[in-house]
Amino acid sequence: MDYSRRIGLLRRRLTKAGLHGLIVTSLPDLRYLSGFTGSSAALAVTRRSARLFTDSRYTTQAAQEVSAAEVEIVSRSVSEAAVQWMAAQPGVEFAGFDPDHTTVAHLSRWKAALPARLRRSFLSALAAPLVEQLRMVKDEDELALMSQAALVGCKLFEHILTVIRPGLAEFEVAAELEHQARLLGAEGMSFETIVAAGARSAMPHGHATAAKLPRNGFVVMDFGVILKGYCSDMTRTVHLGRPKAEERAAYEAVLEAQLAGVAAVGPRASSGEVDEAARGVLRRAGLAESFTHSTGHGVGLEIHEPPRIGAGEKTRLLPGMVITIEPGIYLPGRFGIRIEDTVAVTQTGSLVLTPAPKALIEL
Repeated sequence: MDYSRRIGLLRRRLTKAGLHGLIVTSLPDLRYLSGFTGSSAALAVTRRSARLFTDSRYTTQAAQEVSAAEVEIVSRSVSEAAVQWMAAQPGVEFAGFDPDHTTVAHLSRWKAALPARLRRSFLSALAAPLVEQLRMVKDEDELALMSQAALVGCKLFEHILTVIRPGLAEFEVAAELEHQARLLGAEGMSFETIVAAGARSAMPHGHATAAKLPRNGFVVMDFGVILKGYCSDMTRTVHLGRPKAEERAAYEAVLEAQLAGVAAVGPRASSGEVDEAARGVLRRAGLAESFTHSTGHGVGLEIHEPPRIGAGEKTRLLPGMVITIEPGIYLPGRFGIRIEDTVAVTQTGSLVLTPAPKALIEL
């Protein structure tokens, strides 16, 4: 990863925003800019220098991971140390911070740590996140890692098809997915694994329970892994036993919607246009009211990142963005279906990173 380049890109945005510096406390943002993976740190970036503050637990780790910024080990609050250092830098008269990752209590302590003359004017809340905007467009290294993580997910799906059967508890299916993920090199799961069967499949976020898989019914499995910090995300719905005609028709409608959403992904398409491509299919099938969430979201160092792929969203997709396309329908007390791929925006269109089978599988 070229962390120096990323900090350089951030400096350009600082200049454009009229800021002399930025205090970064979000751990995903810190990892993106510096490579540091610890749980306690703050990064101060000015137009000429960058310094990462952490505590003595990470002395060795920071030395190994961080090369694009100076490292300072402190025994006090890392964020207050970063603010104080920033205020002492020549030519730095005011610095920005991301209000989405700064509590009122933190801001109060930062101001108290400054000289009295700077407390009113030195710290300025960003109008829009700067690092998050950089993170939306993945570089080649990130895309390679995300492709690997997505393929691990596909292998997990292939494996679970040999395991799943009526009578298993949902949490047994989830446990098998998570165990195999570790064996395949994952650092962990990117979110709590969703396994919802039978009538529970109508719960969009039906986390795995002791409920038994039915002899006849849908099983929704939504899962992802973390590989070298980057998340994968996919959903597949299978059917135990022979589906009824209504169930088969509903599945085909969701699949058509999902394929339409993927086909709409490309450079300069808007997030709202992609959402409408999928939602419109379900509307024509009379199922739009059962599609109760957005069509997708960005993925990267976090499982949910911008851009949001939803109705009315205006964000234009750019090559390097990685998003999910996950339409679903949920009929309470009956069944639910969701199909999800992770998709990378390319120069000419899109690339599905999760090419596991999507045609209806009957087990």
